[in-house]
Amino acid sequence: MRIVELGERLLVEHISALLKNTTAGDDCAVIECGSEFLVVSTDMLHRKTDFPEQMSWYQIGWMSAAVNLSDVAAMGAKPVGLLFSLGLPESTTVNLVDEMMEGITACADTVSCKVIGGDIDSHSELTIVGTALGKVNPSNIIYRTGIKVGDVVCVTGSLGGAGAALFALTHDMRCPEKVACRLFEPVPRITEAIIIGKTKMATAMIDISDGLAASLHELSRANNNIGFSISAEKIPVNKDIKQLFSKEEALSLSLYEGGDFELLFTVQKDKVAELQKKVDFTVIGDVVEKGIVLEKTVSAGKIIIECLNDKGYEHIKSS
Repeated sequence: MRIVELGERLLVEHISALLKNTTAGDDCAVIECGSEFLVVSTDMLHRKTDFPEQMSWYQIGWMSAAVNLSDVAAMGAKPVGLLFSLGLPESTTVNLVDEMMEGITACADTVSCKVIGGDIDSHSELTIVGTALGKVNPSNIIYRTGIKVGDVVCVTGSLGGAGAALFALTHDMRCPEKVACRLFEPVPRITEAIIIGKTKMATAMIDISDGLAASLHELSRANNNIGFSISAEKIPVNKDIKQLFSKEEALSLSLYEGGDFELLFTVQKDKVAELQKKVDFTVIGDVVEKGIVLEKTVSAGKIIIECLNDKGYEHIKSS
């Protein structure tokens, strides 16, 4: 069997089974380290598949840091270090490397994190492997498990901006700078994640860089196939993309396209008001016994219910 016949998610599950790793499945690995937990995540990015040609080397560096820091955020942890291994084509100039490192450090600086090491090698295609380290009090860590029926589903920020930017750039459409920034220079939600962790109010959390719908399915699988009922009208669609796409197109981008480095989490319903005093987020639905559905209000107040497909960004797509 070829890996494209499995797809990314099933291949990860297959490898985890080979390693007999029962803790795989969260955004980071978790290691006991004295009185704290050390969380570790790694991501590999390639020029052709991960960085649109319109991206500057500064933005390539920024995104490379952001994808790793966002995984640390999903655990409610504080980043303490980044490592990068760089596979560089021999034609790469030192000035371009400088520009990329400036982007990496600029993103890391926004969350008071330092680049502490790495490796360099010659490669046919620009390849960046980042590793992020974070620390968190064991009582504040947030896993993907722990959801209960009756909890509410919440997201930080707005959705659809990154997917809209990628679509516009690859289809020769106008792309406002504010929209392009959502794709090129995403800001990991470290501050919000740490606050959410310290309140101990979230029952589960995940980074949604692979898309909202795909992340809901990930949470469902981690919680014995629990269900979610999401309100289309409550999804915080990025306001700037509404000028570029129809209402239905913007909603689809918000649901199924990756690149939005926001947090998806669940909270007990009676804790929402208290948590909203500390963190800005939107309640988009409820946890139910089974099924992952989208409720949409159509003409005359009629509500239709659609199944949310398990579709989002995958490095290895199943055939």
